[in-house]
Amino acid sequence: MSKITAAITAVGSYVPEDVLSNKMLESMVETNDEWITTRTGIKERRILKDPTKGTSYLGIQAAKNLIEKKNLDPAEIDLVLFATATPDMPVASTAVYTATQIGAVNAFAYDLQAACSSFLYGMSTASAYIASGKYKKVLLIGADKMSSIIDYTDRATCIIFGDGGGAVLFEPNTEGYGLQDEYLRSDGIGREFLKIEAGGSIMPASQKTIDERLHYVHQDGKTVFKFAVSNMADVSAKIMERNQLTSNDVNWLVAHQANKRIIDATAKRMEIEQEKVLINIERYGNTTSATLPLLLADFEQQFKKGDNLVFASFGGGFTWGSIYLKWAYNS
Repeated sequence: MSKITAAITAVGSYVPEDVLSNKMLESMVETNDEWITTRTGIKERRILKDPTKGTSYLGIQAAKNLIEKKNLDPAEIDLVLFATATPDMPVASTAVYTATQIGAVNAFAYDLQAACSSFLYGMSTASAYIASGKYKKVLLIGADKMSSIIDYTDRATCIIFGDGGGAVLFEPNTEGYGLQDEYLRSDGIGREFLKIEAGGSIMPASQKTIDERLHYVHQDGKTVFKFAVSNMADVSAKIMERNQLTSNDVNWLVAHQANKRIIDATAKRMEIEQEKVLINIERYGNTTSATLPLLLADFEQQFKKGDNLVFASFGGGFTWGSIYLKWAYNS
């Protein structure tokens, strides 16, 4: 019996219509377009402005886009994984609601949270379910409504993040395509440097936490940047070394879109030419769990069957890792 690997067989995406440009941010906080572009590579980001719509809306739209493109019967989906740092609400799973809304009536579902590495970790999880032989179709969604947790008076964070959603379908493959290897890491030292202090079990919501604006993302930018640059580059080089891949063997670097300088440092460490580095940060900013699937959706038409893709991510916690995947179809 041939070995079962988990291959991506379809992708979908969704970004809100409303654009928040660098120019618009200049009227909100003390910053300017040149400063933001030079330090992050971001020119604009998308914002889901409707206060009645949460992260599930972004995920549902991305899933529907995939279902339509694939001509997939959602009743055939076995499992829905929802990678997100901004669930609709505590306790009630965003994945479960999303599965019901898209008609995945035979699927079980749950959320997965590892900050900006959520989707990468989700790829590992989806792959394991497929490789077990018990499941045939696993839908992995990555979506975040980051605007719901960003303080737009804090120039350190409001320039970085945007809203968006993406989705991929994993199915069994016996031809050797799909997920080949993974190297995933984490370190709790990062808890102090990138967090939302209030709203959890340590510091429940109160009038005091609201008044002190403790329900927004706080980031020690210099520390996070330092860890991200070294760790994302290290795991990407490690996955290449472990699989005896040279820079010529890698067709595409699919890196988390947090900062153009971090992506460039990762590519340099891997000795990957710039034309192999997928970039869309200038249009979306950091959409957290959505960055990787949005890249796949934006560049899907360029992928060829057998292409070697190296994924890399770094997120709060800290969480980080790299995945080596062989693309399974011609778009």
